[in-house]
Amino acid sequence: MLLPPVAILCGGRGTRLRGHDAGVPKPLVEVGGRPILWHVIQLYLAQGARRFVLCAGFRHRAVAAFAADTAWPDGAEVTCVDTGLDTPTGGRLRRVRDHFDGTFMATYADGVADLDLAALLSRHREHGRAATVTVVRPELPFGVAALGPDDAVTGFHEKPRSEHWINGGFFCFEPRVLDALRDDSVLEREPLEALAAAGELHAHRHDGFWACLDTHKDAVRLEDLWSSGQAPWRARIAT
Repeated sequence: MLLPPVAILCGGRGTRLRGHDAGVPKPLVEVGGRPILWHVIQLYLAQGARRFVLCAGFRHRAVAAFAADTAWPDGAEVTCVDTGLDTPTGGRLRRVRDHFDGTFMATYADGVADLDLAALLSRHREHGRAATVTVVRPELPFGVAALGPDDAVTGFHEKPRSEHWINGGFFCFEPRVLDALRDDSVLEREPLEALAAAGELHAHRHDGFWACLDTHKDAVRLEDLWSSGQAPWRARIAT
């Protein structure tokens, strides 16, 4: 299936990535010798996407150089747009709105998953709402105690998955979503909340692997998975 164009939010500074070069924007922090952004783009390339718009901010020239210097497959188009240093996520999408005239997909530059993107798109088209967000149940960073009567500890569960669903960062949008965005819009707040209140936001549940590169600990974990050959998202990418 040919996937629609993809907007990738690439403006992050990576301030919580202690142990990494502070001058490297988060999208260019490497996993397995390749920027995490490369991994994200490969997820989409392997599943039928051919046009990408990188919504860059911090050190946008470095992101643009990565896009220009990488040998993408024939027919792939990766465009980098400077959407402002401190522009929030919704504002970044608004500033690239002229690149989309129909359904488009969007994601962050720091999240990977063994997600079936064609299934996400099919689900979006089936329900007919303005937006679809992939929801996931992340692995908790700590073990949890199982409590019985009178608070007796009956056991421990090491890093179980959360019982709650969170925004996994893989979206499908109709163009009318862009009309509701302002330059100061934080996508994850008022815009998504307003869509939900209007009945225009649908969830696509993903029960498989999902992870984001937000901290140095996350980077180490993803690097270990990749170097061991056990990265679950590897099966979904084109190499």
